[in-house]
Amino acid sequence: MRKPFIAGNWKMHKNIQEATSYGELLLHKIREAGVDSDKVEIGLFVPYIHLSALSIIFDLSGVGVGAQNMFYEDKGAYTGEISPSMLSDLGIRHTIIGHSERRQYFGETDEACARKIRAAYAHDIEPVLCVGEDLEDREAGKYEDTVRTMLLGSLKDVAPEETEHLTVAYEPVWAIGTGKTATTEQAQEMAAFIRTVLADRYGSDRADQIRIQYGGSVKPENIAELMSMPDIDGALVGGASLDAEKFMKIIAYDDALLGKESKRVRMIPSSARS
Repeated sequence: MRKPFIAGNWKMHKNIQEATSYGELLLHKIREAGVDSDKVEIGLFVPYIHLSALSIIFDLSGVGVGAQNMFYEDKGAYTGEISPSMLSDLGIRHTIIGHSERRQYFGETDEACARKIRAAYAHDIEPVLCVGEDLEDREAGKYEDTVRTMLLGSLKDVAPEETEHLTVAYEPVWAIGTGKTATTEQAQEMAAFIRTVLADRYGSDRADQIRIQYGGSVKPENIAELMSMPDIDGALVGGASLDAEKFMKIIAYDDALLGKESKRVRMIPSSARS
């Protein structure tokens, strides 16, 4: 069974004081709620300047602190970049690769993502690979082709055994920071499609082990329904993760994660209903 992975992506937000205050508050709430780290993985992807401080705050807590990006070379004349060896020295074990904002604003390509993933694995850093279509591709019915190309291009050098340390985040670009959210059925449809592409590439057994997150205006009000879908194994949370109260509600979407009996009935997607 795939362990849920709930992660926050702060993007370019919070100064040092705000970040440490948030970290201390979230840690208190996680402990107070009794979140079972054996049942859910929690992560925070934060700006580079916060990695060290938050790693200290969350040390031994079960909350992972990750980078939002990294370069594919270990060192060199690459002004402004951070290498995987630098992240590894800090004890960082996760990084986002290929977020839509990196692709949109910084021209990140599938080839660059492939090189970054290769470099991440070389330093025991687990990548969270982001894929997703924009509104134009969605409306033109090209969204599956777009996502397949991103997946296969970015994972072209990844061996089957390495997928044990891979997470894929499906982020419909048209639903990021817009307040729009893909319907539960749309999110499940694309998560299932991604798993099919991965099965074609690596075999069904490997594909069944890979976690697929949904990212796109995730909030406390929709997390339980999204997580009830059979192919959605977590969330990459943007704006709602900036508020510790909201993020805590997303983490604790199911009583079972708090060591309590779940009061929720698992929902069945309409496409699977008879």
